[in-house]
Amino acid sequence: MKVVNSLKTLKTRDRNNRVIRRKGRVYVINKKNPRMKARQG
Repeated sequence: MKVVNSLKTLKTRDRNNRVIRRKGRVYVINKKNPRMKARQG
């Protein structure tokens, strides 16, 4: 999992990416390609 400043750039990298808020943190997850993970905050 990468920790990045801007999740918007990662969101556009793949069609299946989703931006999700959990416990005050923002995550990008992808069920089709589980390696696409990122966290902010």
